[in-house]
Amino acid sequence: MERPRTTTVSHFRGRSTKVRPTLHFPEATEEEFAVEFGRFLDRTNGVAQSEQLFDLLSAFALNFDCRWVAYGSITSNQKCLEPVRCNPAVLLNFPEEWQERSFEMGYDRIDPIVKTCRTRPDAFRWSEVYNDVSTTEDERRVFDEAATFGLRSGISVPLHGPDRGFSIMSFAQVWNGELHNRTITYLQLAALHFHLKVTESAVSSDTENEPDLSPREKECILWIARGKSSWEIGRIVGISSDTVNFHVKNVLRKMDTPNRTAAAIKAINLGIIDV
Repeated sequence: MERPRTTTVSHFRGRSTKVRPTLHFPEATEEEFAVEFGRFLDRTNGVAQSEQLFDLLSAFALNFDCRWVAYGSITSNQKCLEPVRCNPAVLLNFPEEWQERSFEMGYDRIDPIVKTCRTRPDAFRWSEVYNDVSTTEDERRVFDEAATFGLRSGISVPLHGPDRGFSIMSFAQVWNGELHNRTITYLQLAALHFHLKVTESAVSSDTENEPDLSPREKECILWIARGKSSWEIGRIVGISSDTVNFHVKNVLRKMDTPNRTAAAIKAINLGIIDV
């Protein structure tokens, strides 16, 4: 079986409750945290490419000793994370060996972090999930094995959106321990900023790619979506069936679709028509 190009995978562990200072800010003040966050915001200003944004986010996370970062989206009827629609590249930097192992074992299908994110509004430590009474032994085994690949502790941030869909941002460390509450706050803010930037870019891309249909073309494809033939559409709008076919042909070309049905479905999904 071919391994998918990208997926955010199970990556959790955290039975230790020890809190240790971060690598770069062992005695960081609130002002220093705020300065680093401000720099992250400044560096992302004007950046639209999700890959560049992810690189900047990863660099910011390193300030807090979080070497591994992952971002993925999920809809209400999915059971595991998938790459965000607007970004064909990998949006995670987890060890390649762990990605392969997780896919091979199907760990993404029993990911307890996805389950937790469905009901949690804010960031949480992986140790909370590991120690939760509802977590199964199979799920804990995923945690334990992930730790052998260097994913030993961290947090996940649920990023909820419309239609019950959501995205998940995860930050992981190579040592056993817990992140400070203050660190979690800044990582959560950075994750939200990243998510909004990526979403904004996706919306802009969809708008730019929307076919430019004329009023008559929209009218014809609307009636096609309502099940009308060319002859019936001609009678309704007061033109010949040949003229209807001419407009429909233009719609198929502009929307890059093979037939009328596909064009009608695409027009509905893009919000061009409303049946």
